[in-house]
Amino acid sequence: MSELKEAIYKGNMIKAKAEVQAALDGGADPQQIIDESMIPAMEAIGKDFAEGRAFVPNLLLSARAMKACLEILKPLMMAENSTILGTVVIGTVKGDLHDIGKNLVAAMLEGRGFKVVNLGADVSKERFIEAARENNADIICLSALLTTTMGYMKEIVDAVREAGLSVKIMVGGAPLNAEYAASIGADGYSSNANEAVALAKSLMGA
Repeated sequence: MSELKEAIYKGNMIKAKAEVQAALDGGADPQQIIDESMIPAMEAIGKDFAEGRAFVPNLLLSARAMKACLEILKPLMMAENSTILGTVVIGTVKGDLHDIGKNLVAAMLEGRGFKVVNLGADVSKERFIEAARENNADIICLSALLTTTMGYMKEIVDAVREAGLSVKIMVGGAPLNAEYAASIGADGYSSNANEAVALAKSLMGA
């Protein structure tokens, strides 16, 4: 598993995919692979980026490697969860282009039995509402990595409530915490992908 973690951290997609397949062939559980290698790798590159030891190209390469690995694992995880627990619309809020953590949460939710509509990054409140209506969403997940964009989350929450949508709203991202989530009227906060899945299941009564 350490070889996989290193491959994702260094952005070596080909080696990362090979290591995932080797782990599966060796009997590893998809969730174990994510928990023990993929999440720690992304946390490590994210920490190094925040502290100036890694740069945007490094993040992008790591994200590409992670995404390639998730594409291998998602079908296996979905096969274990044939029942759809609910529909989630997820995106990074307007003004924020960070989507590595958000994409990991999206993949985890999809693998655990949710239908996921991933809107990408820099998403406006109007687009969140439109997508929630189009897909009859049960949950809207908002992500932000910047203190300058986290304030927009309250605008989205207010707009969703004013639109009369019967959806739960989850928020996450490095600058956030549970107190902030409560202060803007969100239904819950998660600090990582595993917590996000548990919260989404709880909000759906699963």
